[in-house]
Amino acid sequence: MSIEHVRHYLQAFGAADRVLEFDVSSATVELAAAALSCEPGRIAKTLSFMAGGQPMLIVFAGDARVDNGKFKARFSAKPRMMTAEELDACTGLRFGGVCPFGIPEAVPVYLDESLRRFDPVYPACGSSNSAIRISLEELERFSRAAGWVDVAKLPTNSPS
Repeated sequence: MSIEHVRHYLQAFGAADRVLEFDVSSATVELAAAALSCEPGRIAKTLSFMAGGQPMLIVFAGDARVDNGKFKARFSAKPRMMTAEELDACTGLRFGGVCPFGIPEAVPVYLDESLRRFDPVYPACGSSNSAIRISLEELERFSRAAGWVDVAKLPTNSPS
């Protein structure tokens, strides 16, 4: 998958022209926040997991981390990050550009409650130098989210 695939996917929502491309990398939360001149929490990072042999993506606020206990309680499985090979096979994406848009239906996308502290947010768009400014309602709709989950740890100094 590529930024062009994501743009094409976002056309159905009238949002393809909102995709931002940078001359610098936005492959990490810190790099994306610098490229966008925003706080790291507004970066909507999409993490890829295998849980009980099933792939899934979860979009977290950039300053949040997965809470293994909450994840296991919610999904009845210990979280395991996908390998690069698994990610490519399941989504066609590569690390640094993982996004919740245009994902195969067999891979559910969840939104973590940590995002609700920020609106708008900035998820990647299929490349390591892209993003889109999006409201939480748009993120839920455009990602065809399977639902909201609470599987994150927040930093101790974060707004609640």
